[in-house]
Amino acid sequence: MKKLFITLLASLFPVLALAAGGGVHLDKAGIDPTDQESLQRGARLFVDSCLSCHSAKFMRYNRMAADLGIDEQTLISEYMVAVEKPGDTMRVAMTDEMAKQWFGTKIPDLSLVARSRGIDWLYTYLRSFYVDEKRPFGVNNAVFNGVSMPHVMWELQGWQKAVFKTGPDGKATDQIEKLELVTPGSMSTAEFDTAMRDLVNFLSYVGEPIQNTRRELGIWVMGFLVIFFVVAYLLKKEYWRDIH
Repeated sequence: MKKLFITLLASLFPVLALAAGGGVHLDKAGIDPTDQESLQRGARLFVDSCLSCHSAKFMRYNRMAADLGIDEQTLISEYMVAVEKPGDTMRVAMTDEMAKQWFGTKIPDLSLVARSRGIDWLYTYLRSFYVDEKRPFGVNNAVFNGVSMPHVMWELQGWQKAVFKTGPDGKATDQIEKLELVTPGSMSTAEFDTAMRDLVNFLSYVGEPIQNTRRELGIWVMGFLVIFFVVAYLLKKEYWRDIH
């Protein structure tokens, strides 16, 4: 029994480490999976800024359109990229070999990234790029140190610099205290935060398209269980009264 407990605890360590975010403070995303306008904006941002490299191969365009309230004409003209049929999945033309040549690593599919990383991690990560001339693309990330991804949202957010904590000896450490905006983008900080919230909302939807239906069904199931409990309790009282 003791060995079984230790084994189960050890298997949870990766999950606990991931949930902790590696000691980095994670901002709350505060998404609303029932907000179709937010999901539509997030889908468009994903298509415009992410889909050139990252795929979402488990999501079909027509399924997305049906769930997000997008008509077929708008879907074809504004959302579909490098595909011909609404029933096609959200794939990219970039192969793993091309990705390794250009970025030094494979480009991950984002179908389940919200479920594997967490929505708060994603929200914080997308807003935490900063200038780092030591990196190949000139940027690093406060949440994902050594990231291979360029800052594709720089035109919207602008450029940030990292302010590092000072040690007891008065010298800067490698721990980031905060990020400061040094070159503004086309969006204000509040507008960019909202845009990233929309994008994370969409990625959360892609990870589980049926989540709203599941929650609605869960309410009905819980209601049924409550009614069934009352009926079963009254039946039990009636049954035992005859026995005694």
